[in-house]
Amino acid sequence: MREQGRSLTGGQGHGLTLGVETAVATFISGADLAPTLSLFAELGRTEYREGHRVDALRSILTLGAQTFWATLVERPGSLEPPQLYSTAAALFAYVDALAGAAAEGYLDEQRDAARDWAQLRRRLITLLIQPEPPAEPTLLAAAEEANWPLPDSVCAVSIEGTDAEHLARAAGGGAIATVIDGATRLLRASPSTLDRALSGRRASIGPLVSIRAARRSYRISRRALELQQSARLPDGVLGCDDHLVPLLLGWEPGVADRLAARALAPLDGVSAAARAALTETLLAWLRCQGQVIPAARELHTHPQTVRYRLRRLRDLFGDALDDPDQRLALHLALVQFLHPFVSLRT
Repeated sequence: MREQGRSLTGGQGHGLTLGVETAVATFISGADLAPTLSLFAELGRTEYREGHRVDALRSILTLGAQTFWATLVERPGSLEPPQLYSTAAALFAYVDALAGAAAEGYLDEQRDAARDWAQLRRRLITLLIQPEPPAEPTLLAAAEEANWPLPDSVCAVSIEGTDAEHLARAAGGGAIATVIDGATRLLRASPSTLDRALSGRRASIGPLVSIRAARRSYRISRRALELQQSARLPDGVLGCDDHLVPLLLGWEPGVADRLAARALAPLDGVSAAARAALTETLLAWLRCQGQVIPAARELHTHPQTVRYRLRRLRDLFGDALDDPDQRLALHLALVQFLHPFVSLRT
């Protein structure tokens, strides 16, 4: 074991010594193997807890078997070749069984530890996104248990899929994640590089907010993912801040459709072709804050055409085109009607 750079002192050193002594005694005596396998499974668990590699114990066992075999072959009055061959086969099969038990214990401990971390981080995420965040001491204690230093600000990301641990590793940057309501909810101190890490997924990155406002970012990202899944927002990785208008319109099912129907009712008697031209013109004019030349430029048409259409629109909508509240309602209705994927920045 010293050749492997391992100390024989301390708890694991004594455990390894006991394991080797027990293994040798069991092999020589032919005693029941089950207690020795259990001992090596526990040694495998300890190997994981102490941060060693999964194959470190196997290396020690192999080295021990080679040493034992060399001693057996070189001693005076050694066994005949047929007996040596059968002993060698039994010895190395025995080492394989012990190494297998140690590897199983190592992996069991690894799975248990992963489950523990997942539960602690799920609890922390749940505390951060609940309607009433807990008191500061409770939140700090939960963060310490989850080994996640609380950042000053955070963004919540909703991702299609339930492989939360894999997604947290892919996101990097100290991200933590859990599965809530059939989707992965991820928290990270910064949204940077997430586009690349989550490529190929439907994912919605909530706004960056203070840590105490994590629920707001979570609710926005959650709703955005729902709209992606219903084809009302584009697929891929999207930033919610770039799609606030369709998010607002899609927050309560049916409200946006009702708004569009009421606000655009004056166009009900217009032909389909004329309706398309008038709605596009009205939206461009509203975006350009009532300026004809920029609206014509956006529509790639002549300003006189825009003026002609505006006269028709005034005949249909009357004073609504000059009322700030009704203009806002028209703008939102047109976004819903014409461009469900439109960005707030346009």
